[in-house]
Amino acid sequence: MTDTVFSTTLLPAEDACRFDPPTYPCLIVILGASGDLAGRKIIPSLYRLFLLHLLPRDFAVLGCSRTQLDSPLFRSRLQHSIEQAGADMSRWQEFSEKLYYQQLLYEERASFDALADAIARISDTHKTGANCLYYLALPPFLFETVITLLGQAGLAAEPSGAWRRIIVEKPFGSDLQSAMRLDAILSDCFQERQIFRIDHYLAKETVQNILAFRFANAILRPLWSRKYIEYIDICALETLGIEQRAGYYEKAGVLRDMFQNHMLQLLSLVAMEPPAQFQTETVRTRKAAVFKALRPFALENITDHIALGQYTEGAMDGHLVPGYRQEQGVDPQSLTPTFATMKVFVDNRRWQGVPFYLTSGKRMREKETKIIVQFRDVSRSLFKSDKMLCCGPNRLTFSIQPQEKITLSFRAKNPGPVMCFRPIDLEFCYAGDRGEGLEAYEKVLIDCLNGDQMLSLRQDSEELCWAFLTPLIQDCEQCIRTEQILHFYPAGSPGPAEAEKIRMNQ
Repeated sequence: MTDTVFSTTLLPAEDACRFDPPTYPCLIVILGASGDLAGRKIIPSLYRLFLLHLLPRDFAVLGCSRTQLDSPLFRSRLQHSIEQAGADMSRWQEFSEKLYYQQLLYEERASFDALADAIARISDTHKTGANCLYYLALPPFLFETVITLLGQAGLAAEPSGAWRRIIVEKPFGSDLQSAMRLDAILSDCFQERQIFRIDHYLAKETVQNILAFRFANAILRPLWSRKYIEYIDICALETLGIEQRAGYYEKAGVLRDMFQNHMLQLLSLVAMEPPAQFQTETVRTRKAAVFKALRPFALENITDHIALGQYTEGAMDGHLVPGYRQEQGVDPQSLTPTFATMKVFVDNRRWQGVPFYLTSGKRMREKETKIIVQFRDVSRSLFKSDKMLCCGPNRLTFSIQPQEKITLSFRAKNPGPVMCFRPIDLEFCYAGDRGEGLEAYEKVLIDCLNGDQMLSLRQDSEELCWAFLTPLIQDCEQCIRTEQILHFYPAGSPGPAEAEKIRMNQ
C-alpha cells in the first residue's frame, strides 16, 4: 500500500514574505526630539531601519524641541545614547549626516514659520520633495497647541503630488469630551487619511499574529464563539512603578493610561468578526463594531464588575520600594488607581454572556502581557472520575511579553494501564524564529511612511472607547464609590485580593 502524500503549491517563502520598503522620499520631523521617547525609541528605531535598508533612499530627520541645541550637538547626544544601547555603529556617520535640529517654541507662531523654512531648506538639500511625517513625541497637553500652529504655518497642507502625515501617540485626550476636542482640532488641519493615532502595542509580532492565527486557520473558525469559549482573560502587568512620571500619572491613573488604548485594542483583536477582506478599512470597521457592542457598566453595582488598586510599600527583587503615595510628586492622600481588574461583555451574537477579564497594574510580582482564551470543559458524563479531568480544560495563550509565543494546552493520556490524563502544551515561540522581524516602533514607523493605517486607531473607534470608559472614570474621580472599589496591595504582590472576586462572580 502506497503512502498518501498531501501537497500544495506555495510561493517560495522569500517571495511570499518579501517586503518592499518605502520608496517615496520623506523628511521625518520629530517634535519633542530632546525627550525620552525620541532618544530611547524613535531615533534608535529609525537608525535600525536604516541599517536594514528599510528607509527611502532620500530621507532626512529634523528634531525639534524647546532645548537650545545645534545640529552637531544633537547628533553627538544621540550617538552617545545609541552607543550605550549596544547598537551597530558601522553606519552611524552616514546616518548622522541626515540628522538636523531646530529649536521650536511650541506656543509661538513665529517659531513654526521658522520651522517651515528649515523644512524647505532640508528638503531641498536631501531631495525629499514636500513629503513630511510629523511625530508628536510631546506631552499630551501640548498636542492641541502644536497641531493648531502646524496648520496655521501651512505645514499640514499637501502640495500637489506630495503627502503630509502626523503621528499622535496615546493618550488621545483624557475623557470623551477632550478626545472629541482634540479630534476636532486635528480635523481642522489634517484629513483622516493623514492622521495616525498609534498604539505601539499593536505592532508587536504576537499581537499581529492574533489576526493571522484566528483568520488564517480554519480549525479555529467554528470554535471562536460563546458556544465553546468560557471566558477570555487579557492582562498587562508591570513590575515598574511610576518612575518620574508622577505629574502625568496623578492625572491619568491606570484606566486612562492602559485601558482606553492597550487593553481595549487587544480585546478588539480577539473579539472582532472576520473581515470580508484583509484590508485597512474593513479591519478597522470590524474593530469599531466591537467597541459599539461593549455593554455599559452598571455603576450602581460597580463592585461586581471592577476592582481598583493602589500599590503600597513592598519588596521587589529583594529590595524595599516605596508605595505610590510615597513616590515623589504624588499626593500623600491620592486615590489614583495603579491597578484595575474589570469584567466586560460584548453584547453581540458571537459573545453574548462570555466575560472578558481585563487586568493591568504597576509594581506587580512579575512583568507579563498575555491573552488567555479558556475553552469550555467537556461533558462530565463522559469522564466521570475527577482524577481523569484534573488538569483543566483546553486553553489558548498568546504571550506578548516578556516572551513572544503562542501556546495551546490540551489533555492527553498518561502512559500506563489507567485512563488518566496529563496536560500537554503545543508551543510556537518567536525566540528562534525572528528572521528580519521588526520591533514595535520600527513597524509603526514603516507603516506610517507607507501610509498604511491598519494599526492606526480611527476617530470613531477612539471616541467609542472613551464613551465606554468615561462614565466609570468620572464616577471614580468624583469619589462616589472609590472607597468601595479602591484596595491596597503591597508592591511585588499579585494585586489586591478583591480582584479575584470579580472573576469568581461570573
